[in-house]
Amino acid sequence: MKLNLNSEFGRLKAVITHRPGREIERLTPANTSELLFEDVPYLEGMQREHDEFTSLIRNAVGAEVYRLRDLLIEVLQKKELKQQLFSSLLKSIDSRSFTEDLLARYSTAECASMLIAGIKIKELKRKMKGEFISQLDHEAYVINPSPNFYFMRDPAAVVQDGVICSHMKFSGRQGESRLLQLIFENHPDFKSIYNPIYPAGTNDIETPTIEGGDVIVLSAKALAIGCSERTDEKAIELVASQILKNSDVERVYQVELPSKRNFMHLDTVFTIIDENLIVTYPDAMSSILQTCVYRKENIDEKGNAILSKECVNESIISVLKKEIPYLEVVETGDGNPDFSSREQWYDGANVFALSPRRVISYNRNKFTNRALREAGVDVLETSSSELSRGLGGPRCMTMPLWRMEI
Repeated sequence: MKLNLNSEFGRLKAVITHRPGREIERLTPANTSELLFEDVPYLEGMQREHDEFTSLIRNAVGAEVYRLRDLLIEVLQKKELKQQLFSSLLKSIDSRSFTEDLLARYSTAECASMLIAGIKIKELKRKMKGEFISQLDHEAYVINPSPNFYFMRDPAAVVQDGVICSHMKFSGRQGESRLLQLIFENHPDFKSIYNPIYPAGTNDIETPTIEGGDVIVLSAKALAIGCSERTDEKAIELVASQILKNSDVERVYQVELPSKRNFMHLDTVFTIIDENLIVTYPDAMSSILQTCVYRKENIDEKGNAILSKECVNESIISVLKKEIPYLEVVETGDGNPDFSSREQWYDGANVFALSPRRVISYNRNKFTNRALREAGVDVLETSSSELSRGLGGPRCMTMPLWRMEI
């Protein structure tokens, strides 16, 4: 097992995904906005579609598909670690005795599910009796649910041989990155090869935010990070400093994204599917008129990278053409403005590359898929009626760990 990613399209060797679970059933029409959803999906339909999606990954390239919940169960087998984690999560409720009682009554698998799906006081009451718990609001969450967790791209991103453990913009998602960091630091498959670039944030509101969907590997020498609603300029600078100092990367691009829902992350604007081929949402590409590039100038006496920063007022396409020779561009909706805007709402540009010019795309984005095929891309379509309701595409649902080097 390796953690190694120097392209977006090298043959996939290993990836983490999360099969949607009970956390989806926490969504109601009243809380969708708070939990960053536009709709209330049907869980069983999502699970069928997600199973189809992960089967495509395994069957197409034979990649190792890790499941988040399985990794959590394996990590939580360490009783001391489980005790520390739940003590931290439950510290606002009561004393150590409450945590010990909970862990005594719930299996390790149940605890792993609880960390993702959350749990309410009224659900605890079924197993835990006593005057203390009976006095609490039975509808209150002891641990909050994480219905966005099936978008595995955001909590962390592997770049070269290092890991950016995100500090998420919204508090409802920050637990996701902390669980991923827990896995990387403690799971036997990862702890010996885990090389943190940016640690998962704390609840400190001053911590600069960054999310994995804004991170795109342009090549072995260049990285692009979207400066978006969810990723701060200061976080990009901190990541650039670490990557330029400790890897073969020579250029880190800061791409200014408009604050619009359908431009949520950089990977909703474009994805790379071969060394000279990208798929893009044309309206967004023409809207990005400033890009900055960080380079390493020197190392100071404390060992920190001294960076230069140059900003240019030109479209991201112009910048990409300089970085990627003989660039070819496929537009969502096959270039038709009506089809493009419709299919971009369901992440037409957010395809997931399994190997060069072989991608998984939502079946509903038929005009984009046709354009990709005309460009010589092998498009594997996956069902999307329910998965797409969270407004994220196939790339959003994956956290690649290892690709063959390009």
